[in-house]
Amino acid sequence: MSEVRALRPEPDPVGFAHESERRVAELLDSYGIAWQYEPRTFVLERHGDGSLRSAFTPDFYLPDHDLYLEVTTLRQSLVTRKNRKVRQLREQQPDIAIRILYRRDIDRLFATHAA
Repeated sequence: MSEVRALRPEPDPVGFAHESERRVAELLDSYGIAWQYEPRTFVLERHGDGSLRSAFTPDFYLPDHDLYLEVTTLRQSLVTRKNRKVRQLREQQPDIAIRILYRRDIDRLFATHAA
């Protein structure tokens, strides 16, 4: 008999910030990919007094793949800001694996999954 394990450790419902995040979570579940929602915030910049200036919280962490995912299907201004934050994170912590899923990526994933 095979072992059954939870796809994600949080048993409570997740309050997603956007419908696209919920859809990605459902897709990950359908493929049996374990995930965590917004488990970590990375500090990107601090003011001179040490207070927080800029931080970034990726939408998903896939622990079995040691990969963070950021879902972005919103306005271009927000996409630009997220791209900047991901670039900063990669520069500061190159050992952190992170991938941005744009609207076109999500559309392709769902088209492939539906086929």
